[in-house]
Amino acid sequence: MSTPESQPPSEDAASVSKKAAKKEAAKQEKLRRRQEQEALAAATRSLAVDDEQDPLAANYGDVPLNEIQSKTVEDVSRWTEVGALTNTLENRSVLIRGRAQTIRAVGKNMAFVVVRERGFTVQCVATVQPDTVSRQMVKYVAGLSRESIIDIEGVVSAPSVEIKGTTQQVEVQVRKVYCVSKAAVLPINIEDAARSDAEIEKALQAGEKLVRVNQDTRLNNRVLDLRTPANQGIFRIQSQVGNIFRQFLLSEDFFEIHTPKLIAGSSEGGAAVFRLDYKGQPACLAQSPQLHKQMAICGDFGRVFEIGGVYRAEDSYTHRHLCEFIGLDVEMEIKSHYSEVMDIVGRLFVTIFDTLNKTCEKELEAVGRQYPFEPLKYLPETLRLTFEEGIQMLKDAGVEVDPMGDLNTEVERKLGQLVLEKYGTEFYILHRYPLAVRPFYTMPCHDNHAYSNSFDVFIRGEEIISGAQRVHVPELLAERAQACGIELKTISTYIDAFRYGAPPHGGFGVGLERVVMLFCGLNNIRKTSLFPRDPLRIAP
Repeated sequence: MSTPESQPPSEDAASVSKKAAKKEAAKQEKLRRRQEQEALAAATRSLAVDDEQDPLAANYGDVPLNEIQSKTVEDVSRWTEVGALTNTLENRSVLIRGRAQTIRAVGKNMAFVVVRERGFTVQCVATVQPDTVSRQMVKYVAGLSRESIIDIEGVVSAPSVEIKGTTQQVEVQVRKVYCVSKAAVLPINIEDAARSDAEIEKALQAGEKLVRVNQDTRLNNRVLDLRTPANQGIFRIQSQVGNIFRQFLLSEDFFEIHTPKLIAGSSEGGAAVFRLDYKGQPACLAQSPQLHKQMAICGDFGRVFEIGGVYRAEDSYTHRHLCEFIGLDVEMEIKSHYSEVMDIVGRLFVTIFDTLNKTCEKELEAVGRQYPFEPLKYLPETLRLTFEEGIQMLKDAGVEVDPMGDLNTEVERKLGQLVLEKYGTEFYILHRYPLAVRPFYTMPCHDNHAYSNSFDVFIRGEEIISGAQRVHVPELLAERAQACGIELKTISTYIDAFRYGAPPHGGFGVGLERVVMLFCGLNNIRKTSLFPRDPLRIAP
């Protein structure tokens, strides 16, 4: 028989106990809030006292919102870019803006802050001075959060010893400092994201542990990841590739067009398209500008190019495939032979490579520090091999390959290795592919319809360009489309464009991200896509 003490508490007693607990919790929460308010008030009073006691308080602080709402018009020429800070400016007063990359206090009288602007860095020093810098100001500098955007006014000095860890070999002696935009606690550190694998491995061997930021973490925090020197270099190189592509083609009498990205049917054949509803009609995103750039040729444009978005719905989880990328596309009339298109390809890309090596030395160096790579090997006149010659090289090396099939990634790399060993180039053209592995609009060879007037271009053993002479005869085009399983009604306007007289023509397409990836010897195309879209990622 249980004693009264061992009896379970009654329902009323339990209810009273819960109410008491809630009451006590509410009391503690109220106390906590009051303490926080008192602490905040004390801090505010302390700051006010500091400001009141500091006659130099106007030389530092957070910039009020109304001051950065385009309140006044100022002469922007008074600003100096961090990258322009050299010893030629010694003893001159400058005004700079950048991010507070690192902050370090040295006692109460001195603080260092490294300011970064577009990949360039400079060391700024706040030292207590009677008329310009107070202890409160040094404390303010030391309390800045990393990656905050700050304005600094100061005097340039040139130390006698090398400054390690910054790109600029001068210092700025701080006279005024203002925080324009305060950064919150960072989910990843820029220094961690900027480390090379070699640096991390070396630290491990020495018994130290450095943070390795993986790819998903980088892409989830892409805005921060883009601030690393390597990424600054990658996307400036990418910008240059697009610029050189455009300028070269303009000089060759091409002009730029813009084709629709919403189309009624597949532009490449197959089911790998993003389908959507277009005002009650079925439609899809264009897999390439192929059909419309050919129609532009039929419109007597002669030579055209486009730089624009391309959409592929393949479930490809490889290092070189994306669901959305930037296509560099070309189409041109052919006078007699599809080699005319390959002539343009060869000269275009040699120009791109030459120009990048000449004008992007700093960017390539920044990429190489984090992702070491060997400069691309290429010939002044681009090597061309027929598909059959490539197959023979593989067979001679003991590689079993279908002579009428497409090349997979492994075989492409092996062929690239063989070509490098024999011809000393990592950039070459392979042409006259089997017709069965090419799109429906590819022109068959005149002497053997099992082959086609088509080509692929390779960098470091990976395909970057696919091109060909197109079928411009409507009857043959319809026949080829049906053979590839494409419904004629979905491309009827395309085929009809050739019924009114069409010149022989050809062209090619290349992915901008893939060109940059392979030129820089990078191992993943996501490194060269600003905000990558693959089968698993549609944000940020």
